[in-house]
Amino acid sequence: MASWPFRASIESPKNRWARNPKLAGMDLKNFAAMVLKEFNLRNIEPLGEHFRSTEPAYLAEFREAVEKAGSHIVNIPAGVRGSFYDPDKTKRQNAVESAKKWVDVAVAVGSPSLRMHIEGYRHAQPNVDLTADCLKQLAEYGGEKNVLINLENDDLVSEDAFFLVRVIVKVGHPYLHALPDFCNSMLSGNPQFNYDALSAMFKGAYNIAHMKDSEVGEGGKVYTVDVARCFDIARAAGYKGYFSMEWEGQGEPHTGTHRLVEESLKNLA
Repeated sequence: MASWPFRASIESPKNRWARNPKLAGMDLKNFAAMVLKEFNLRNIEPLGEHFRSTEPAYLAEFREAVEKAGSHIVNIPAGVRGSFYDPDKTKRQNAVESAKKWVDVAVAVGSPSLRMHIEGYRHAQPNVDLTADCLKQLAEYGGEKNVLINLENDDLVSEDAFFLVRVIVKVGHPYLHALPDFCNSMLSGNPQFNYDALSAMFKGAYNIAHMKDSEVGEGGKVYTVDVARCFDIARAAGYKGYFSMEWEGQGEPHTGTHRLVEESLKNLA
């Protein structure tokens, strides 16, 4: 279960933009217990922005709360300021060093993997060579700490699925893999592109994918996918990892998330 759908309730300094003060607040430490009680799931995917702090004391408290709930963290989606394909080498290296700190966070809370966002650079098109050089360093560091680095098709430009696949192939490191999202590439407005992108991503996926049946684009337009087809693509690729419930839609997230769980169980039966 991803914490992203519940962002309106998460209390965190970096989540103020999404927090709805009309809703009861929740510290991320309590997320695992809530997920277990309401959805009967024991694996969570907490967003980096939802951590109230990355100081050792808070991370220890968070890990203890997750373990007390009998749950596990399976992945942490995070990002850093700075692009891995910024033409300025110093800025690229700063981004790598910042990303390494999230690897350390993953180690502290017991997460086996990290999804690293690739931020765009407005003055340059995505560059495979520069990005691969940075992510090779991050994958090597992840390998030393036994933390897998995942890349998600989360942006149509800086994280285009086919761009990510080229980067992963070029790096060629066992600690760098793809994180396929069922619906993010549907923001292109082209269903076939989305399924082709998903097929490409699942070939490089290892431990986690984002299950969703819809995505909200500009102007509140809702895009939907054929969930059964998405699971068929995963099955054809021989994928054996987690499917993280990441409801994205209009309205409160609990009803939509219950639907995702039901759809997943049906398609995995």
